[in-house]
Amino acid sequence: MESIPPPAAPVAETAAGGGASVPPAVAEAPTPPAKPSPDTPAGAATPAPASAPASAPAPTPAPVSASVSAKRPARAPAGAAVLRDDITEALRDAVFEELAASGYGRLSIEAVARRAGVGKAAVYRRWKSKPAMVIDTVSEFVSLGAVMPDTGSLFGDLRLFAGMVTRALRSPLASQIIPDLLAAAARNPDIGELLEHALRGAQLESIARVIARAVERGELPGQIDPDLALDLIAGPLYWHLAVVRAPLPRGFLDRLTSATVAALASAASAQAASG
Repeated sequence: MESIPPPAAPVAETAAGGGASVPPAVAEAPTPPAKPSPDTPAGAATPAPASAPASAPAPTPAPVSASVSAKRPARAPAGAAVLRDDITEALRDAVFEELAASGYGRLSIEAVARRAGVGKAAVYRRWKSKPAMVIDTVSEFVSLGAVMPDTGSLFGDLRLFAGMVTRALRSPLASQIIPDLLAAAARNPDIGELLEHALRGAQLESIARVIARAVERGELPGQIDPDLALDLIAGPLYWHLAVVRAPLPRGFLDRLTSATVAALASAASAQAASG
């Protein structure tokens, strides 16, 4: 019987930005007709299989044998693009660089693709629009520091968080990009909503875990609104580093952290007394 070739593997997305090629589903091969036996006289009819009487309908074409299917590697669904992580990272880097160079208003998908060395199709496979591309990239950047290890104390956790926020805001790219995005958000409510979710959402999760651990240790008498804690610790840092753009005084982070711990303890006590 003629052997059935295995299907071609999906073609990975090329660095030139061409479309990720995914092969169409392999059609099932019909069962070939039985060949006459060498012992059958010429002109004689080929006997029907014993299991299928002559009056029965023709059998359904059989699928490719299980032994062949078992050897096939798993395939992406037909029509799906195989996205390469290295191209995704190159595009995210290009988004940050274009934002810093041109600002959100003049940012274009074409410029991002050109800087990353890919075609526009590579961008549209990942993001449907410019706002989605920017917000996803910023969210990824923010989430890199969202996991907070347990230092063993509320002061230690908040001091670590303050250091992470400071490093992020001191980044040359972030110091240019974040104010520009906030200005764009003031003009476009959709961008404002997405940006708030991206920047504030990840940080609130981290602060909520810090507060919960402090309550478990007995450092706080009860739960407190994570929004308040985030405003107390991050607000002064943003003011100094992103608005005023002034260097932090020596020992500022330690003093800020101590003041935040005291304020949270006072607020938690007042909340517990009133509740």
